[in-house]
Amino acid sequence: MNNVDYPPSYYAASANWHQMFPTLEGNHSVDVCILGAGITGLSAAVHLAEAGYRVAVLEARRVGWGGSGRSGGQFIFGYGCEQSKIEAMIGREASQRLWDASLEGIDLIREHVERYHIDCDLVQGHAHLALKPRHMRELEAWSEDLAGYGYRNLTLWDRAQVRKQVASDRYIGGLYDPNSGHLHPLNYTFGLARTAGGLSAQIFEMSPVLDIQQGDKLLIKSERGQVSANFCVLAGNAYLSNLMPAVEAKVMPVGTYITATEPLGTNRCRDLIANNCAIADMNFVLDYFRCSGDQRLLFGGRVSYSTLPPLNLEAAMRKRLLAVFPQLRDIKLDYTWGGYVAITANRAPHFGRVGNNIYFAQGFSGHGIAATGLAGKLIAEAIAGQAEKFDLFTRLKHLSFPGGALFRTPALVLAMTWFRLRDLLP
Repeated sequence: MNNVDYPPSYYAASANWHQMFPTLEGNHSVDVCILGAGITGLSAAVHLAEAGYRVAVLEARRVGWGGSGRSGGQFIFGYGCEQSKIEAMIGREASQRLWDASLEGIDLIREHVERYHIDCDLVQGHAHLALKPRHMRELEAWSEDLAGYGYRNLTLWDRAQVRKQVASDRYIGGLYDPNSGHLHPLNYTFGLARTAGGLSAQIFEMSPVLDIQQGDKLLIKSERGQVSANFCVLAGNAYLSNLMPAVEAKVMPVGTYITATEPLGTNRCRDLIANNCAIADMNFVLDYFRCSGDQRLLFGGRVSYSTLPPLNLEAAMRKRLLAVFPQLRDIKLDYTWGGYVAITANRAPHFGRVGNNIYFAQGFSGHGIAATGLAGKLIAEAIAGQAEKFDLFTRLKHLSFPGGALFRTPALVLAMTWFRLRDLLP
């Protein structure tokens, strides 16, 4: 692949397809203009194009350049907040429907991969692991709560069962879900782009949007061209770049970081994670890891709420990796990278409208692989007049981050100090 303009990462280096799309020039007229060629935008483009809409996708950089092409690649049930928090906001019946929608998001990944023949190393299985008794109590309560929502796929692991699957002595138990899993996120995103293009959606790269003129007919302006559209979709998430400040005030970009080892071989990877599932621990500032399709360990950890990357990032990531797998002291790290995810104050996803014809979905808070694809589908349905599921998400209440654009980051850094300290408590 020609990975020009992509941040260096294992995903960019191992991408299996990329078409260089043109820059927007001149005047265009479509039914729907989508801003952002990540999973949300491209899922919307696929579903809209299949329904016969004329679609243009404007991407400021390259397809999958943002969080969709840099994440941990884990798709997990639920959302970034506990289901009990959603239930407290909108009631049991609506909470059940949102829970079912999260499972629809996982099913949609498998449907996309099978239907559109997307080669993205999809693997089933995910486990949340406990480092301390408090975590184990939380997992037990979580399992019981989700059983009440009809989800009985989960299996609680004790220390011996965890040790049988994961070659680390750090964990005392876990919660395993065979329905969740992991994939190569950039190749999945490219698969959606190829599908959207094949359905006659127009994709334009290196076309940052400078202004949206609102009205019954929208005018979306870039540097060398403009698009007239009946509807617009904001799918930039953490990368909207002050295009619509009132929407962006509800999310905060947070840096997250991943490292990829050299290839370890099949046997050594299976020695580390016997069933090849994805793993996340229960700390607030968590570690998460899995093996790639070419048998590397991909290990994520660290966050930056200040938007500044940690000093000596590779050394910091090696230290975290070796705390879990000290037997990997002999390996070298081939890639270390980072990027932004967008979080909301309550960690629930933020869906909504601006006026009657601008739709947005953002703030997936670490659960973006499944929820973004679902968001794109629900936006497409809403534009087509079937807004029931989309409107269910709009009932979730969201506060703006305090401090405005200038001071909200320092305020969040201060607030997160408590959660970092709590990770150290028994």
